[in-house]
Amino acid sequence: MRILITGATGFVGCHMLAPLIEREHEVFSLERHRSWREPLGASTAGRPVFCDLRDHFAVRQVVRDVQPEAVIHLAAISPVSYSYDHPNEILEANLIGTVNLAEACLREVPQFRQFLFASSSETYGKGPVPKTEETPQNPNSPYSVSKLAAEKYVLYLRDAYRLPATVLRLFNTYGRKDNADFVVERTIVQMLRGHTVRLGAPSPVRDLLYVDDHVNAYLSCLGNEKAIGGIFNFSTGRGVSVSELVGLLASLTGFVGEVAWDTIPRRPLDIDRMIGDSSQAEKILGWRPRVNLEEGLRLCIAHWKQRLDSVRPSPWGSEPAMVRGV
Repeated sequence: MRILITGATGFVGCHMLAPLIEREHEVFSLERHRSWREPLGASTAGRPVFCDLRDHFAVRQVVRDVQPEAVIHLAAISPVSYSYDHPNEILEANLIGTVNLAEACLREVPQFRQFLFASSSETYGKGPVPKTEETPQNPNSPYSVSKLAAEKYVLYLRDAYRLPATVLRLFNTYGRKDNADFVVERTIVQMLRGHTVRLGAPSPVRDLLYVDDHVNAYLSCLGNEKAIGGIFNFSTGRGVSVSELVGLLASLTGFVGEVAWDTIPRRPLDIDRMIGDSSQAEKILGWRPRVNLEEGLRLCIAHWKQRLDSVRPSPWGSEPAMVRGV
């Protein structure tokens, strides 16, 4: 299949390219500019094409030239905390970018087969758990508003013009290889360094999904007629509080130092509990998580230990951006 993937140099996209190419898909990677970051397995990466998703005409031209049969739309500005101070940037990138891409697929590709859209569990907001696909969505950040608005636009195109869309609502994913700004990776890096662990509130509960299971969620939908037109949660169904997560990581790393809670500003409207129900994905798509939390955390710890061991002090006294300030 001829596939256009956005966000291929990002967290999930880096892990997505190799499995697609191994399955002998013809893969094009849409990038805004030549980034210093290279996808994992860059030697087997897809063919790059360039445009800014906010540029309607440029997007139409790229889609017209590539003629993808399927699009995997991962590109977004995703840090929730960042979105509170940059709402316009978030809405332009996440909403307008999605509108431009979906419209281009609908108008420019006669044989278009599937639009896979990366939505988010953040669109559910606060409320009872577990979240099912029928749970009312109540976004409470500029990021989640942008994702819900983009999702609604994709579903409008599905209903009005038969865009063959699939909406994936992924829950909190971990397993980053070069970014320690999220709670799992941030905690691991601080513990491995023997630093005081500085975190926000200990009480929020999250459903943590390992990146390999996240990638398999897309693979379970791609080219699957049962997925077209559908909305699916992908989660483990297991909730773990931040304090429980810290205790588990301390046990796995041997950390015995101090944990300083509430040293990171809270979100204006944080979500207390976020746990998903992915029974529909299991029933219809045959997807289920394969990596349990303890196994996934061990994989993360092993990666970051190796990465930190390889970091050499800079002659200028600074550290790589991926671990600075944690």
